[in-house]
Amino acid sequence: MAKHWADFQYEIYLNGMTGAVPRLPTDLTRLEELTERRLGPGPVGYVAGSAGDGSTARANRAALDRRRIVPRMLRDVHERDLAVEVLGRRLPAPLALAPVGVLSIMHPDAEPAAARAAARAAAAQGVPYVLSSASSTPMEQVAEAMGDGERWFQLYWPKDREVARSFLGRAKAAGYSALLVTLDTPLLSWRPRDLDQAYLPFLHGVGTANYFSDPAFRAGLAKPVHEDPNAAVMHFVGMFSDPAKSWPDLAFLRENWDGPIVLKGILHPDDARLAADAGMDGVVVSNHGGRQVAGSVAAADALPRVVEAVGDRLTVLFDSGVRTGDDVFKALALGARAVLLGRPYVYGLALDGQAGVEHVIRCLLAELDLTLALSGHASPTTPGPGDLVEDPA
Repeated sequence: MAKHWADFQYEIYLNGMTGAVPRLPTDLTRLEELTERRLGPGPVGYVAGSAGDGSTARANRAALDRRRIVPRMLRDVHERDLAVEVLGRRLPAPLALAPVGVLSIMHPDAEPAAARAAARAAAAQGVPYVLSSASSTPMEQVAEAMGDGERWFQLYWPKDREVARSFLGRAKAAGYSALLVTLDTPLLSWRPRDLDQAYLPFLHGVGTANYFSDPAFRAGLAKPVHEDPNAAVMHFVGMFSDPAKSWPDLAFLRENWDGPIVLKGILHPDDARLAADAGMDGVVVSNHGGRQVAGSVAAADALPRVVEAVGDRLTVLFDSGVRTGDDVFKALALGARAVLLGRPYVYGLALDGQAGVEHVIRCLLAELDLTLALSGHASPTTPGPGDLVEDPA
C-alpha cells in the first residue's frame, strides 16, 4: 500500500502519462447509471430499488447532503493513519463491505470476487467483508477465497432454530469473526421495481447457496435439492425470516456464538438501549438502504440519537446512503466508529468484477483520506459534531 490512501490519485496521474485512464469513474456516484446501462432491469432493480416510491433512499442522501463539513486550517496532517479499533479488531480504515445477497445476478464471480477485493485492500491487511446469509456462494467457499482476510457473517435469522444453529457453527468454523444480525427484514417490503418485473431471485434458487448446502436445512427436505429444487425453494421461503422474533430471543444467539454480535437495522435509541441491555456488542444504524420501510427516518438523522444513547456501551456502525469519502467523514463526525458500504461496491463488481470492487474501495478511502486531511484531521477518530453544520437550505 502507498504511504497514504490519498496517494492513489498520484498513481492515477502517473499512469495517465502513458495514456492510461481508470477503467471506471473515480466519481462513485456515476456507477449506478453505468450499471443500469450494462445489466437488465431485473438485477439492477433488485440492487438499486427501494421500498415504496424510494422516499427513504432519497432521505438518506438528503440527510448526508444537508450536513456540511467545516474545514479547519493549520493543523499538522502530514502523517495520517486511517486505522481504527472495531469490535476488538484493528482495521486499516473505518470501512467494511456491507452484506449484499445474490451477487451472482450482478457478476458471475459473485461473492468470492468481492471478498478477494476486500482481502487485498490495505496491502493484504484487508477491510472486512460481511457475507450475506443470502449469498450465491456457500460461506466456506467465500472464506477460502479470502484466505486470512477479515470476514464477518450476516444472519437473516430463520424460523428453524437448527438451521440458525448450523449457520452459526459453520460460520465460526470458517473463520468469520463477528456476527451481524439483520433485524429489519422480518418480511420483504413492498418494492415496486422488483414487483413490476416480477423478479425475486430466491424463487429461482439464487441466493440460497448457504441453505441448500446446509445439513440442517437439507434434513427438512423429503428429497435432495437436485431432485426437487422447487420444493427446496419453497422450504427456504417458509423459513427465511421470522416476524415472531422478539428481544428475549437474542439469548439464543449469545448461546450459540462466542464472538461479537452486532444488531443491524437499529434506528431508535430505545432499541439501541435494549441491545446493550441484552449483552450485544454493537449496532448498525441502518434502514437497509431505504429498502424496507418507505417513509422511514433517514439513517444519518437517527445516528446522533443512537450514539448519544449507547455510544459508551456499544460499537456503533453506520450504513445507508454512503456513496463518497465525505459521506464517511460525516458519519464518523456524527459518532459512528466505522461505515458499511453497500451499493457502490456492488456496482463496481457488476462493471469490472474483482478489479471493480478494488477500484471502489481505493477511490472511497483515497477521498476519505483527503477529506480528513483537508479538513484538519490526521485520524478518523477525531472528527466530531463540531466539524459539521446543517445547511439551512
